[in-house]
Formats: sequence, C-alpha cells, structure tokens
Amino acid sequence: MRPVILTDIEGTTSSIAFVRDVLFPYARRELPRFVRERGGDPEVRRWLDQVAIEHGAMCKDEMIVETLQGWIDQDRKHTALKALQGLLWRDGYLRGELQADMYPDAVAGLRRWHAAGHRLAVYSSGSAPAQKLLFGHTDAGDLAPLFDAFFDTEVGNKRDADSYRLIADQLHRSPGDIVFLSDVVEELDAAFAAGLRTVLLDRRSDYPQPRDAAACHGHPRVESFDAVDALL
Repeated sequence: MRPVILTDIEGTTSSIAFVRDVLFPYARRELPRFVRERGGDPEVRRWLDQVAIEHGAMCKDEMIVETLQGWIDQDRKHTALKALQGLLWRDGYLRGELQADMYPDAVAGLRRWHAAGHRLAVYSSGSAPAQKLLFGHTDAGDLAPLFDAFFDTEVGNKRDADSYRLIADQLHRSPGDIVFLSDVVEELDAAFAAGLRTVLLDRRSDYPQPRDAAACHGHPRVESFDAVDALL
C-alpha cells in the first residue's frame, strides 16, 4: 500500500513570502470592511462573538477588529482568527483579487504522486476551508481535487504529537504509513513522535542558510519535492 503524503503549505508547497506578504496583509487591510458588511452573517458572527467572550468587556466590533489585527501582526494561531481569515480570503479568491503562488516542483510532485496512487492530505494552521480555497485558486490551476483531506488546528496544535495520531485515525491509516512534509522542524519532531515518517523541506528561497544535520533533528532534508520520491 502506497503511503499517504501529508503536507504543510507555508514554506512547503507555497513560499513563506506569499502568506506573509500577500495573504496576511490582505486580511488585515480588508478586515474592517468585511466585519462592517458581513458582521451579521451567522458564520461570521460566531467567530466574532467567540473573540468578544474571551475578552469579557469587549463588545464593540471595532474593538474586536483591532484585536484580530493585532493577532494577525503576531501571527497568532487562534481558531477564530484563522476561520475569519479563511472567510476573507474566500472573498478575495472569488473576486479574483488573490491567486495562490505555488512552487512549480510542488505542483508537479502533487500531480505525480496523485497519478501514482498516493492519497494526499494537507495539515496547516490555516483553516481547512482556507486551504481548499488556496489549492483551488493557484497559478497552476485548481489543485484541490488532488487531495483527500484537509486538516487544521481543530485537530490540535501542529507541535503536539497527539494531533498527528488523530490525523492518522481520521485517515484510517497507521502512523507509519503517512509521510509528513514540512519546513518546520518542531512540527516534524511531533509527527515523528507520533510514528509518522517525516521529510524536512529546506527551500533556499525561504531558508537562504541551509540547515545542517544538527538543526534537522534527524529528519531527511530535501530542497524540493523532486527529491521526496526517493524517500517514499
């Protein structure tokens, strides 16, 4: 049975710069308008209210927006923020204002592995709906159909081994039958502790200084998806 390939997004299939310099600024800039226009929608209100409840006295949407913008600046991995960002990005993708920048070797690798019979899945801190939108609106076309599953922080923190055990359960595969690709060593450490196979993506455009053996914590290191095939 061919292993399932579970991949991160930022720094793995897409550049860190795309997320940092395009997606985050877009969400920060458009958030006040979005809340003003869509704050009454149940799917939006749910998350705004969650932020308000967590902050007790905070009740005005303007204050909630300021808090969320601060979280964007901090790159905080909060479920409400990620959900709202996903809704914002959906509007941007559908309007044609956003298009995901994918590494060409990642596109080729995903298509190659799918054609070879590997199941593909995503695990990212961005919400699952945001992940589907990103892969559905790339500079290489719609890649979302290549994937069987999308996982976000609702299964747990990416640096927690239990998150990967839960993903394995939901994929109905043993941990050793899953290969996790990421650029973050601490995430790979957690996946390895859960029994998954791991590969460190060390792209020169994102990490100009190559990480040495000690920094890799024993995870196989590659600089593109082309080199992953030999490790499957």
